[in-house]
Amino acid sequence: MLTSVSAGYFCVMCVGYILQISTIMHIHMKKSAQMFFERLKAVKIDVLLDVRLYNTSQLAGYSKCGDLQYFLDKICDCAYIWTPQFAPTTAILNGYKDNAMTWSEYEMPYNKLLATRNSLAFFERFDGKRICLLCAEELPERCHRRLPAEKVADVYKGVTITHL
Repeated sequence: MLTSVSAGYFCVMCVGYILQISTIMHIHMKKSAQMFFERLKAVKIDVLLDVRLYNTSQLAGYSKCGDLQYFLDKICDCAYIWTPQFAPTTAILNGYKDNAMTWSEYEMPYNKLLATRNSLAFFERFDGKRICLLCAEELPERCHRRLPAEKVADVYKGVTITHL
C-alpha cells in the first residue's frame, strides 16, 4: 500500500509499499540552478520524473532534458526520466494557457487522460525510491504535477500530499 505523497517539487519515496511524492517547478527565471539542485539534494531524490510536455524548450534553461540529466547525475546522484504519460496533450495545455478554459475545466480532461493512460500503475516500479515530479508551473495548485499525486492518494489510502 502507498502511504505518503508530497507535492510542490513532486518527490516520491517508496519503502516497501510506501510511496512519498513531492513536486518541483524549474522556472529558471525564478529559481536559480543552485537553489533547484540543492533542494533536490536535500530530499535525497533517486529519480526525477519530468512531466512536462516540452522538455527541450529554450525557456527551460538548465532544465533542458539533456542538461538536466547530466546535472542530476553529477550533482544529485539522481536518475532522470521523461514521463510524457503525465503531460497534458497540446490541446489541453493550450486551452488553459490561452484562457479558453478555467483551471477546473482543465483538470477534467487532464484527469480523464491520466485514467486512459493507466499512468498511476507507473509508480509501482519505484519501490524503495524517492521520486520527484518536475514541471514548469510555479504553484502546484495550478499545475498538472499535483493531480497525479492526488490520484495516488485517492487510490492508496493513507497517502498524504505535502508541498515542499
